[in-house]
Amino acid sequence: MQTNIYKNVGHMRKGPKGEQFYRKRKSHLSGATMRVNQNTVLLGQKVILVPYTTEHVPRYHEWMKSEELQRLTASEPLTLEQEYAMQHSWREDTDKCTFIVLDAEKWQAQPDLAEESCMVGDVNLFLTDLQDPTLGEIEVMIAEPSYRRRGFGTEAVLMMMAYGMTTLGLNKFEAKIGQGNEPSICMFKKLHFEQVTMSDIFQEVTLRLLVSEPERQWLLEQTSHMEERQYRGRSWWSREANSC
Repeated sequence: MQTNIYKNVGHMRKGPKGEQFYRKRKSHLSGATMRVNQNTVLLGQKVILVPYTTEHVPRYHEWMKSEELQRLTASEPLTLEQEYAMQHSWREDTDKCTFIVLDAEKWQAQPDLAEESCMVGDVNLFLTDLQDPTLGEIEVMIAEPSYRRRGFGTEAVLMMMAYGMTTLGLNKFEAKIGQGNEPSICMFKKLHFEQVTMSDIFQEVTLRLLVSEPERQWLLEQTSHMEERQYRGRSWWSREANSC
């Protein structure tokens, strides 16, 4: 398996292409819970996380034409029209929280550049246990090869966990990773995840992080630079940057 494309790729789990899998385990939480990020942008040092909108679909569609990504996500290629429908479905679903990962330096330095040109991947939270709404399964994809192994995935995961903890009320996180993806396993272990199970059927390991008070403080320290702002599309940042 190729590494550092999907930091924690499971079996038919990633992104819009895994939709048929996740429809089987809808959350009982209110729709507002997981759609709360639709007007949120998270500003980091390397990455900026923005909601997945129709503007991002063409680039995402191009990514998913890759046979390598299709294999890693157990996906079938979609038409562009189907991709737009999937984006709308994900935006409305109550058991997912999705952000598109942007190159922060590029996004901030060129205010007139379309967000689509700054995209490098995506990061997601899923509610994996209907009996425990405080547990989230986290996944991250760095789709652009030139951005892999440069800390973009690590910061995206840290920011997403901090957001899940402070905004969504999560205090446990799981990551399901292919058994051969040692770099990804090491990354999550560096983020204090511990391996709890191994599945020979799905050829994956499950790692978990329980957010104790010390872990909470550590996570907040790691993301102390993160800013949360209201997302109003690319035009908002262009106006703010030009006014400085």
